[in-house]
Amino acid sequence: MPRPLLIILATVTLDAIGIGLIMPILPSLLREVAHAGDITLAYGGLIALYAAMQFLCAPVLGVLSDRYGRRPVLIGSLAGAAIDYLFMAFAPELWMLFLGRAIAGATAANMAVATAYITDITPEEERARRFGYFHAMFGIGFIIGPALGGVLGDAWVRAPFLLAAALNGLNALVAVLVLPESRPSDRGLRFEAKALNPFLPLVWALRFRALVPLLAINMILYFVGQVYGSVWVLYGADRYGWDMTMIGLSLAAFGLCHAAAQIFLTGPIVARLRERRSMLLGAGFEITGIVAIAFASQGWLLFALAPAFALGGIGFPAFQALITAKVDAAHQGQLQGVLASLGSLTAVAGPLFFTGIYMLTRDAFFGTVWLAAAAVYALALPLMLGIRDRAPAAHPA
Repeated sequence: MPRPLLIILATVTLDAIGIGLIMPILPSLLREVAHAGDITLAYGGLIALYAAMQFLCAPVLGVLSDRYGRRPVLIGSLAGAAIDYLFMAFAPELWMLFLGRAIAGATAANMAVATAYITDITPEEERARRFGYFHAMFGIGFIIGPALGGVLGDAWVRAPFLLAAALNGLNALVAVLVLPESRPSDRGLRFEAKALNPFLPLVWALRFRALVPLLAINMILYFVGQVYGSVWVLYGADRYGWDMTMIGLSLAAFGLCHAAAQIFLTGPIVARLRERRSMLLGAGFEITGIVAIAFASQGWLLFALAPAFALGGIGFPAFQALITAKVDAAHQGQLQGVLASLGSLTAVAGPLFFTGIYMLTRDAFFGTVWLAAAAVYALALPLMLGIRDRAPAAHPA
């Protein structure tokens, strides 16, 4: 495996650990600073704010990385995240926690840059496999992060923020010392203020008819993905009586299965079935798993469903390989920024949508929120059936 790929995958892993550390303890921290019993809407609002900042910042970071290089954008965002987590570790008021999550969302937009970096150094025929590695490292981060965050959170609810700050600082140092540049900047290119407009890359992408159904699939997949982060912690505690440690372990189990599938199955499956059929296979497994959660009466059944969700995850690297082939090398950062931005836009509505459904229906039937998620996912199936496998890249002006 090439050294630059190993370094960027290690960077992604550390970043995922930092994000995962925070997930199990957010409800408890909200109760501490808000002094309220029911924090469901505040919890959904906090997640939505995080996503809104990613929506605004991901396309900007993508464009800046196309123009000035991936490395400086990554280093700046990682250093900013380290400072922000320190701020959140000691935030005494609810509004400060919201401010901190807004800054964290802005810095977390660097995943679009990391994805563009992998695209830079990878031939088209290898991209699905390497995007699988990318998602596997993210999954490994969620094995370590939530489990460790749950244990630390039981000891002191703010401890995970301190560790997340340390990990992001280490990440930035690694990038400074050993990460090579995959796309050198154009020294003669002057900075233009319009590069900071998050909507111009969206307009650029929507001009390409071949991209539109793929962008719609991207939004649906991201939207459905919000159900896990939005209600998993609440659902586990309400239906199964899980504490923070158990919630962290459940997330870690899903991360382990996800990572194994991405490393060992994504490449061979996409090579055999190609991108479109791999996406359909993943969709079938994920929809089946979501419906099964709705009717799982005991907590151990969720652990048993983890392999099905892991197989459901093979569709997204196939999707990424397919859409990167539609755009030339000079605009990969911009494309990844658009994808992350649209995903974040759906993540603004997704947490509010799913936490709202959960709050309104949990007394009647706990599983309603999962059935709603499966119904939304099903909307992507006709779009997947209508697309073709890889074709030559477009060359936008």
